[in-house]
Amino acid sequence: MNPSVSYLSAAIWIPILAGLFLLAFGRDRNAGVVRMVALAAAVLGFLVTIPLYIGFDTYSAQMQFVELSPWIERLNAHYHLGVDGISLWLVMLTAFITVIVVIAAWKVIEERVAGYMASFLILSGLMIGVFSALDGLLFYVFFEATLIPMYIIIGIWGGPNRVYAAFKFFLYTLLGSLLTLVALVYLYLKSGSFSILDWHMLPLSMNEQLAIFGAFLLAFAVKVPMWPVHTWLPDAHVEAPTGGSVVLAAIMLKLGAYGFLRLSLPIVPDASHHLANFMIVLSLIAVVYIGLVALVQTDMKKLVAYSSIAHMGFVTLGFFLFDQLTMQGGIIQMISHGFISGAMFLCIGVLYDRMHSRRISDYGGVVNTMPKFAALFMLFAMANSGLPATSGFVGEFMVILGAVRHSFWVALIAATTLIFGAAYSLWMYKRVVFGETANEEVAELKDVDSREFWMLAALAVAVLVMGLWPKPFTDVSEASVRALLEHVAISKIK
Repeated sequence: MNPSVSYLSAAIWIPILAGLFLLAFGRDRNAGVVRMVALAAAVLGFLVTIPLYIGFDTYSAQMQFVELSPWIERLNAHYHLGVDGISLWLVMLTAFITVIVVIAAWKVIEERVAGYMASFLILSGLMIGVFSALDGLLFYVFFEATLIPMYIIIGIWGGPNRVYAAFKFFLYTLLGSLLTLVALVYLYLKSGSFSILDWHMLPLSMNEQLAIFGAFLLAFAVKVPMWPVHTWLPDAHVEAPTGGSVVLAAIMLKLGAYGFLRLSLPIVPDASHHLANFMIVLSLIAVVYIGLVALVQTDMKKLVAYSSIAHMGFVTLGFFLFDQLTMQGGIIQMISHGFISGAMFLCIGVLYDRMHSRRISDYGGVVNTMPKFAALFMLFAMANSGLPATSGFVGEFMVILGAVRHSFWVALIAATTLIFGAAYSLWMYKRVVFGETANEEVAELKDVDSREFWMLAALAVAVLVMGLWPKPFTDVSEASVRALLEHVAISKIK
């Protein structure tokens, strides 16, 4: 680990600066050059995250690759970055998914190419900023700034109801975050600093903790999203272009879950314990109720969108059981869900590009004309169901196993996601892929080309490697999770 090399800043600012460059100079008449520049920036942004893993000390719970520079000295706010075992894989996942999204749009987006590519590059840098910010004000700036490129992506390149979906997405997430700013300012006034690590040590009364937890909850629950503030997500997914759906599901939902780990649990641990049962109930409702809602969907994108809410319910459940196994399982589930949900939306995008329909009833017998696609799609559908040897199984199994130590009934209810997940994923797959060729449009479908194949194959490899060999993922998070649990076990009531 070389502290003189600013890997985190490079991961943040390479895509952002490349995006701004494309906005300034990119035009549709040179779309080929725009795509090459976007791909080069995305690949370089991913490559600079690899040394983070190579140089990471898995035995340390301290922040690593720390960067600290003055920012707003009058407010004692700093440009303060760092990663630990909780955030490292999220940084790498964001950079990896950005490469996939750029490749996915290579032939699909033909108008405003520079704006499209720039939006995703800027969004990638901002999301990595959220995962690596150690200054509260810097965290909030990155957190809120992610709304702008995603709003533009949905509003310009989305479906027929894109304006409605974009406004709903923006208003839900912005309004949910307003009280968070108040909480951050309060913490600043109490401590005299915007350092998140200083806030972790700040003694607060129970009333203060409950108020701050509620403020954080509004922002993070909307972002996850948790029931009942989840209604913006299906609309946003359905109207967003394929790349927007991929990033929304694979990365943006994790911003809220990450916020619980970085802010809520360590800053207000007593309130977190006090409201743990409330959070567990909300998580179980997401797992069961939203799983049932997914079963009746007729639109493939909406089905996978509801599936994402159910799987993220598993994540928050794992966090608020305050168990080493469940918390690590929740983190593993976040990474796994990034691979699987991204792949599912890409598969739906492949079909949509050919038939311009997402309705399940318009398909049938796709395997007869697209055998390579059908094989890859089956792997992702199985992973979405939690099949052993895929990444979808690892996190869910860890959460269920740890939940048994908390309560048999909580574990039993949580385990129903394996049944519902298999039901809606495989039923959709069966109706779309198997059977006789449904109509002439399906009969004329072309199988995946080399670009689509390697794009999906990369995600397939990630799903299988994580399912068969989860040790690198669990090793990275173990020390940080243990330190977090030790921290939240100590009362901070003054």
